[in-house]
Amino acid sequence: MANVFDVATYILQKKGKLSTMKLQKLCYYAQAWSLVWDDEPLFEEEFHAWENGPVCRKLFDKTKGRFSVEAKDEKGDISKITEKQKETIDKVLEHYGNHDAQWLSSLTHIEEPWKIARANITNGKSDIITKESMAMYYGGL
Repeated sequence: MANVFDVATYILQKKGKLSTMKLQKLCYYAQAWSLVWDDEPLFEEEFHAWENGPVCRKLFDKTKGRFSVEAKDEKGDISKITEKQKETIDKVLEHYGNHDAQWLSSLTHIEEPWKIARANITNGKSDIITKESMAMYYGGL
């Protein structure tokens, strides 16, 4: 199975240099729609409901301190992504890829998976946006 770094590298190869925030949101939507269209996750890593929208902590830790990233900066292995998964990611990029990071962040703020996870925050720690909530919400659209 691919991991979030493999998917991030694929997205960066397709879109070029991106802000780290936009990369996070595109990975999130790729995961969400894979759960719906392919009935399986693209990767196992979780997203957390941070103030600026969904964030995969492992990807955040790797890109921390940088405003933007390029494919050459990432060491993901896109050969782990199946052709079917690439088609899903490509559809996500067609739909969401031309919007800026702030627009994508604002969109996640009105969607149920982020709102539900934010409602469950305790002790200042963000809660996980479950794959189940993503599949249910986006599957209903």
